Amino acid sequence: MPIRDQSLGEAAGADNAPETDDDQLPELPPKMPGGGRIRARMAAVQAIYQWRMSGTEIAALIQQFAHAGRLADLDREYFEMVLRGVVYDVSGLEQAFDTHLSRPAVQLDPVEYAILLLATYELRECPEIPFAAVINEATNLAKIFGATDGHRFVNGVLDATARDLRPVEVAKGRRR
Repeated sequence: MPIRDQSLGEAAGADNAPETDDDQLPELPPKMPGGGRIRARMAAVQAIYQWRMSGTEIAALIQQFAHAGRLADLDREYFEMVLRGVVYDVSGLEQAFDTHLSRPAVQLDPVEYAILLLATYELRECPEIPFAAVINEATNLAKIFGATDGHRFVNGVLDATARDLRPVEVAKGRRR
């Protein structure tokens, strides 16, 4: 079953069912630049979702993902950094994008919420990653895991959030 046809909880193994090959993250094309980081973001969205839905301790969640083979072939250091960073400051990250929401954060789709948390963390804490790349990666995650047209919502919220968090970089990027 393709991952977009599964609930994110099922894709992350939240149902505690035995792990099978179908439970793995989607395959990346061979020799894809940045593939390890892309897979880390995919796993991080699943982990953030599972953390929010189940309240699983982060260390236990990382161990669960590792045991299930979900951390193979990805940038594990990056995965752990963003996961711990998001969990450490959920309220601060939410405040960064909250003013750009059309509804309260509690009413957001949980997958889109997880993606917004991850991307907002990257915008705020990873200045070495261009803002446009952060938004593009988050939009792609929303296309894979999110609801229909959820990628448009994520793109709009993050575009506005980037203007707040990285005003100089966004202004330079818009002039090109």
